[in-house]
Amino acid sequence: MTEHTLETPSYVKALLQPTGKKASRKVWSIDLEFVWLPFFTATNVQGDTAIPKEALGAPLRLSKAKDGTVKFSQNGRPILRVVPQLSEQIKIVRENFTASLLNYAGEVQKAKPDQYKGEVQACYEAGQPIAQKMVQDVEQAVLMAQAQAEAAEAVKAPTAATPEPEREREAVGVA
Repeated sequence: MTEHTLETPSYVKALLQPTGKKASRKVWSIDLEFVWLPFFTATNVQGDTAIPKEALGAPLRLSKAKDGTVKFSQNGRPILRVVPQLSEQIKIVRENFTASLLNYAGEVQKAKPDQYKGEVQACYEAGQPIAQKMVQDVEQAVLMAQAQAEAAEAVKAPTAATPEPEREREAVGVA
């Protein structure tokens, strides 16, 4: 069988490199200020999107109740939401990104089926000791919690040597 050569695309290699940028507000786990806004500004310039300028200029809006009053979180801060036009475009990008990742994985599986299957098997085998240790740790934690609960219950429960309040009154002669 002839092995197919598949070069990893530069955009995939770039996705795997750390950037070191400090994050601000995230929308679907991606930075709004440093990623989404520049990206959608560029797509507007290119004519690929038509997101309103006010949505890009003020992407966060106060969240309001049906009666028009501002919503506040439990800590007393006003709740902000991403403007719907921007949120919808981010949703589309995320769905397309997910599809691209799956497509790339499928291409590699098709081009290099034996290597892919071998990698899956090696990863599974490497993960088994970790998964087994997790099961043991959970079992041990459950047993410890049960023992603590039983000990706490034993402290609360009256013993046969400890008279109940009614018996104490009878012993003292109080009816």
